[in-house]
Amino acid sequence: MNLSIVIPLLNEEDSLQELHDWIVLVMNSNNFSYEIIFIDDGSTDNSWNVIESLSNQNPNVKAIRFLKNFGKSQALHAGFAKAQGDVVITMDADLQDNPEEIPELYDLVLNQNYDLVSGWKKKRYDSIISKNLPSKLFNWAARRTSGVQLNDFNCGLKAYRNLVIKNIEVSGEMHRYIPVLAKNAGFSKIGEKVVKHQARKYGETKFGMERFINGFLDLITIWFLSRFGKRPMHLFGAWGVLMFIIGFGSAGYIGISKLYRMYNDLPYDLVANSPYFYISLTTMIIGTQLFLAGFLGEIILRSKESSENYKISNELNMN
Repeated sequence: MNLSIVIPLLNEEDSLQELHDWIVLVMNSNNFSYEIIFIDDGSTDNSWNVIESLSNQNPNVKAIRFLKNFGKSQALHAGFAKAQGDVVITMDADLQDNPEEIPELYDLVLNQNYDLVSGWKKKRYDSIISKNLPSKLFNWAARRTSGVQLNDFNCGLKAYRNLVIKNIEVSGEMHRYIPVLAKNAGFSKIGEKVVKHQARKYGETKFGMERFINGFLDLITIWFLSRFGKRPMHLFGAWGVLMFIIGFGSAGYIGISKLYRMYNDLPYDLVANSPYFYISLTTMIIGTQLFLAGFLGEIILRSKESSENYKISNELNMN
């Protein structure tokens, strides 16, 4: 099979038929063998009924329905697990991603040997204040932190070699950082293609300003995981050693100072009256806690069992 098209969605009943017909037109005109995998992330509108109708019309339409809204990352994880195509395309269901970009994305992955190609919505139709400026700041920070030189991490239109999506785990809200996850997994040939961005035709966006706040928090998480995810003791242990050095240094200063004053018959205060006593006590406690955090991290890492953070209620045409 040439292509798997994975489409997560939430309350997009108005756009699904049009999106399906557009994708099918592109697939047929390029003689692709394909599957379309819709993942209904707990929609409360008529989306699932529309998907069932599309599945009856087209045997290439497959679908997964979550019991409730678990998030885009979990939807992609479920879709990736089922995808069988040589190349996997992800796109949003709101018609802002153009299916006519798919053939070029497919060619870049299959024939030009990219592991992953991310879309770049260079010209956007979103609000400048609420989306464009925060998005530019977010993408700048993501480039600086991750080392992956993409202009648009948030673009839902991406193409992957099948091997990539089978070797990464998308959880939490890490869908923004799939290129970084791919890089950390050893897939280094990551490209970018300018794609058309279309104004939303139906409904309203499901994302607000909070996605950028969450995005920056996730960026810190993925920075930590990429650098210390396999060796947490290297971070916590290093800070623990530093705290112990400060603590023992302060304790040593107190002891030497007191002995010096005693030997020279000089007045001296009680140890507890010295600020160095509290510095020593605090830093040694912090050092101990950091060491414990490092050990716990190593234990958890070695006993970790992968689990799916979503529950499926229905599937269509899944083998």
